[in-house]
Amino acid sequence: MLELHQVRKSYPTPQGRLPVLAGIDLRLAAGESLALMGESGSGKSTLLHLAAGLDTPDSGEIRLAEQALSELPEPRRAALRRHRLGLVFQQFHLVPSLNVADNLRLQARLAGREDSSWSHELLARLGLAEMADRYPEQLSGGQQQRLAIGRALAVRPALLLADEPTGNLDESSADEVLALLLALVKDSGCALLMVTHSPRVAAPLDRCLRLSHGRLSEPPP
Repeated sequence: MLELHQVRKSYPTPQGRLPVLAGIDLRLAAGESLALMGESGSGKSTLLHLAAGLDTPDSGEIRLAEQALSELPEPRRAALRRHRLGLVFQQFHLVPSLNVADNLRLQARLAGREDSSWSHELLARLGLAEMADRYPEQLSGGQQQRLAIGRALAVRPALLLADEPTGNLDESSADEVLALLLALVKDSGCALLMVTHSPRVAAPLDRCLRLSHGRLSEPPP
């Protein structure tokens, strides 16, 4: 589903280019879940943005659903994101003028992939069915993050990319949101790449890799 081969990325600074990723190799199969851990500033979010085609590497190849992102112009990459990817961030990025139901259906509608029965199932399983007519400002932080997850999954993505999806929540809400996320990912059959700094959050996923000094490695036992 996702493959990175010798991916390198650096950024310009007044002192010269700062290397962030130094030859990353990564494979993620359909239906597999992978936690990406590392210290703040280690490049985890950079890797996620590259995987989503939101940024381009200095060198190396990234393949998403068997398509080389470097060979696609930005409109094609945007279409691939719209149809094959779900994105969940630490910030909820909900549309304040849309109610819960319309926020959840937004990405699927934009992609022309809305499935009303799946949207209703998501609302119910996320505990949001009775709040369908409310607006984001009327929801708790945990409810807003559940809605953001539902929006990403409503399109039935092949790959879900999640950047610290429980980072803004208290421990109890984080555990609840994570359990719902993993159950819905499993049922939908999509692959999951999740960035987290928390070993507790990473533990339920199929695999875990640590990013340090621009390279990936297995975390210590």
